[in-house]
Amino acid sequence: MKKIYIILFCNLFLLGCSSDFLDKAPISNANEAEFYKSQKDIETAMWSAYNSLYTLYGPESLPSFYGELMSDNAYSDNAAGRIQDYESFELHTMTIDNELVFNFWNNYYKAIYVVNNIIASAEKLDFASRDALIGEAKFLRALYYFDMVRAWGDVPLVTTPLSIANAYAQGRTPKEQVYAQIVADLDFAAAKLPVKTSQRFVGAASQEAANTLLGKVYLTMGNKPKAAETLLKVYGKFTLVPYADLWNLTKKNGASSIFEIQYKGGVSSPYSLYWAMFSPVDNRVVTAWGGGFNQITDDLWNAYETGDPRRDISIQNGYTTANNSFVDVKFPIKWKDAAAPVAGLREASNNNFIVLRYADVLLMLTEATSDPKYLNEVRARVNLPLYGSVGYPAQYNTIELALEHERQVEFACEFHRWFDLIRTGRAITVIKNSDKNITITEEELLLPIPFLVINQNPDVITQNEAYK
Repeated sequence: MKKIYIILFCNLFLLGCSSDFLDKAPISNANEAEFYKSQKDIETAMWSAYNSLYTLYGPESLPSFYGELMSDNAYSDNAAGRIQDYESFELHTMTIDNELVFNFWNNYYKAIYVVNNIIASAEKLDFASRDALIGEAKFLRALYYFDMVRAWGDVPLVTTPLSIANAYAQGRTPKEQVYAQIVADLDFAAAKLPVKTSQRFVGAASQEAANTLLGKVYLTMGNKPKAAETLLKVYGKFTLVPYADLWNLTKKNGASSIFEIQYKGGVSSPYSLYWAMFSPVDNRVVTAWGGGFNQITDDLWNAYETGDPRRDISIQNGYTTANNSFVDVKFPIKWKDAAAPVAGLREASNNNFIVLRYADVLLMLTEATSDPKYLNEVRARVNLPLYGSVGYPAQYNTIELALEHERQVEFACEFHRWFDLIRTGRAITVIKNSDKNITITEEELLLPIPFLVINQNPDVITQNEAYK
C-alpha cells in the first residue's frame, strides 16, 4: 500500500455526455488540463463525478459501515479478507491501521478532486447553464464533506485542484470551517439548480435535493430554526408512496425520491451489489453466494410494532437451504432482485440506492420543530397509531424518542442509524443498551485518521484523541 496523504491525482474515467449516463462507456486517459474547454466538456466530466457515488455509497462504503454497521441495527458475518477490519466497525474496536478506513479516506478525496476540477474549470468558461452545472458539482462536494466531517471531525478542506506538493502540506481544517463550506456549497446549489421536474437527467442533483441535504446539515450543526426554514422549502413538493413501492424495481425514481443513485441490472451495465452483499454469507440459495454484510440484529427486528408492514418488506427472517435445513439469520431484502443475472458469484442487480427521500424531510421537520404532524404523516402511510393517540407505543413518550424509533424502522439498513444517533446525542446510550452491549466514549464516535495519512506528514496531520 502506498504511503500517501491524499490521492488528489487519480486515473479519471470521464463518461461521455448523454441523456442517461448509465448508457455510456468510459473515455480514459483524457488530459484534464486541456480537456475542460466547453459546456460539453463540463457536462461530460459531470458523469465522472456522479460515477463516484457507486463507490462512495456502495455496500462496502463509509456510509454503509459507519452509518449502519456501527449501530445497533446490524452486524457483519463476512469472513473474507481482513476480518478484523469489518469487526472494528461492528464491535467498535477501531485501530489506526484499519485498511477500510484508509480506503474510504482516499475514495472521498479522489471524488473531491474530480468535482474541484470541474468547478475550477467551469468558472473560467461562459455559457448559459454554467452555474447550474457548478451547482451539481457543489452539491456532490457538500455531500462528500458532510459524510467526512461526521465520520472524522476535522478534515483537510480542499476546494481547488491542488498539486501533490501542496496537498502534502494541507493540514486538518476545524470542522466548523468545513461545515461553513458545506453550507455555502448547498446555498449555491439550491439557488442555481433546477427543480426536480426540470433536472438535467434522471438522477441529477436538484434544488430540492440541495435544500433537503442542507436541512440535515443544519440539524447536525444544532441550528433547528434554519433546518425548519430550509426543509419547509421542500415540504409538499413530494408525496409518500406505499412503502413497498420504494423498493419496486419497476417504480424507481418515484414521487418520494429526492436524490437517488442510478443503476441498471446486467453484467454489461453499471449494476448494484446491495442484494448480493447484504444477503447471508455463502448461502448459495438466496443468492449465488452472499456477502453477509449488514445482517439484521434482534434489536432492529424487535423495534417494529405489531402490524408494521415495513418489517417484512425490509427484512427476511431466515431461509431454507438446498437440503431443507432452516438457517435462522435475518437479512435486508429492500434491494432484492430475484431476476438479476450473476456476474461471478454476485448478482448484477437493478436496484437504485436512495440517498434522500421525502419521509426523511418529514421526520427532520418534526425534529426541527417538535411538531408531530410531520411524523404522523409517515405513520399514517403505514396505518399505525399516530403519536399522541390511543394505541401509540407508551415507551416512546417524548418527541425525541418517537423520532428515534420512527427513523430506525423507516430507514432500516439505509445508512442512517449511526449518523442519526450521533446527531441526537444518543449513540453512546443506545449502543450500550443494545444486544451489542458496547461501552464507548465521546471521542470514539469519530474514526481514526489513517496511520498512513499521518505518516506521510506527521508534523501537519494530527490524530483524533481516542487513537493517540
